Amino acid sequence: MKTKITSLLLTALLAALVSARADEQGKPKPGSAELERMKGLVGTWQGKTDIGQGPIDLTVQYRLLAGGTVLEERVFPGTPNEMVTMYYDKDGQLALTHYCIMGNRPAMVLKSSDPRTIRFDFDKTCGINAAKESHMHAMTLTFDNPDTITTSCEAFMDGKEMPAHPTTLKRVKS
Repeated sequence: MKTKITSLLLTALLAALVSARADEQGKPKPGSAELERMKGLVGTWQGKTDIGQGPIDLTVQYRLLAGGTVLEERVFPGTPNEMVTMYYDKDGQLALTHYCIMGNRPAMVLKSSDPRTIRFDFDKTCGINAAKESHMHAMTLTFDNPDTITTSCEAFMDGKEMPAHPTTLKRVKS
């Protein structure tokens, strides 16, 4: 009987603690200035891109995860070519990990930023041999206006830098 009462009291105490912190858990946690700017991308974006085989339609979705500490980007969502990029702060600076259709996961760190542009460069500690393995190597994101962004990715294929293909995306209004 004593064990049942103790269990009941502990359960009630845990429920009270969780309910008292419920408001705190729903609030996004602030990050670096660049991550905070990226949070404004939440939603769906569309445009056309050309990765060397002619223009194709592109849909990109952004959503916040982990209490606002991670921004998830889904490119070609719901298709066999879907890729995910996670943006997060690493040692107080914006960084990303890209889960690529090429079967690897290059990481990048903040290279520079200004009020319009965020630039990322390859993180040599991510485990990819940049001289031999095909991968996404750098990225620039330009905030043209609140509803238009331009992205440009630098890729390496078989150790050679490929031409960049800038893509302009427009926010989809609900």
